[in-house]
Amino acid sequence: MFNLFKKSTPAEAPKETTAAPGDTADAQMHQTPDPLAITPITPPAEAEHVASLSWAERLKQGLSRTRDQLGSQFASLFNGGKIDEAVYEELETILLTSDVGVAATQSLLEQVRARVKRQSLSDTHQLREALKQSLLELLITLEQPLQTTHKPFVIMLAGVNGAGKTTTIGKLARQFQAEGKSVLIAAGDTFRAAAREQLQAWGERNQVQVISQQSGDAAAVMFDAVNAAQARGIDIVLADTAGRLPTQLNLMEEIRKVQRVINKALPGAPHEVLLVLDANTGQNAVTQVKAFDDALGVTGLVLSKLDGSAKGGVIAAIAQARPIPIRYIGVGEKIDDLRPFKAAEFVDALFA
Repeated sequence: MFNLFKKSTPAEAPKETTAAPGDTADAQMHQTPDPLAITPITPPAEAEHVASLSWAERLKQGLSRTRDQLGSQFASLFNGGKIDEAVYEELETILLTSDVGVAATQSLLEQVRARVKRQSLSDTHQLREALKQSLLELLITLEQPLQTTHKPFVIMLAGVNGAGKTTTIGKLARQFQAEGKSVLIAAGDTFRAAAREQLQAWGERNQVQVISQQSGDAAAVMFDAVNAAQARGIDIVLADTAGRLPTQLNLMEEIRKVQRVINKALPGAPHEVLLVLDANTGQNAVTQVKAFDDALGVTGLVLSKLDGSAKGGVIAAIAQARPIPIRYIGVGEKIDDLRPFKAAEFVDALFA
């Protein structure tokens, strides 16, 4: 029988928490599932604050730390001097220290050198534009907006603890609702303490139903959530999963089980496997992309926390190592600070 959780007061954006020390994957997989619960939704007490700045302005603001870190280095490099090997060596150092990675740095330098030769450039002022265009050519391949072509369209979200999955789910729910779509959230993170409660808070803020279990098998939550979405004619299912480190092979196998159960409930689902990455993890983000893609077949990326200490260059490293589309980027804590990735906007903000 279905139970109703007690209504709660709309909450501020929930914070990510870490897994409880005593939690284990084996305990999850063998617990007897409690009855499902559909969280009743109460309207927010106040309307969500809408930022007065445009998205382009917020993107520039969010990338200000990245831009500041590069600005002083670029100022001395692109000061109007002659383009020579010393300039290329300095540019290589800047790219490497900006989390661009070795492979992407080499690729960008080759493109810049070719552009300089082809266009007969001689001044470092011109080199700046050559680098900007080369970076844009690398990133444009990642600009592929998410298309929700099925009903229900099931989006499975994965990532390590602290990457921002829960916050991303709340922001995505708001975006899909703004498009006139109905949304259901499946609280499949039965591993991390308070994960269910955080999603319930997001559900209340967005007036979205959240299907969860007080304890039990994550796969069972997904199975019932997908069936409920089909029965109710829901457009979008956002399926949360427990945070996993790529090195935890037993836990990665559990998330593969969740994926198989979703497909059993709805053949062809999940239609999108989104990997949420914390941009501040630098080159470790590339390692995560490779590991999760090998395990799950990741179809899209969400790059969060670009307003932190991230150097931004990790996007280029991902594009070179595993060019999976970046569906969204996040540059703040507000509910509308998650937007589709636009390569030209990102590069312009970086070089502004």
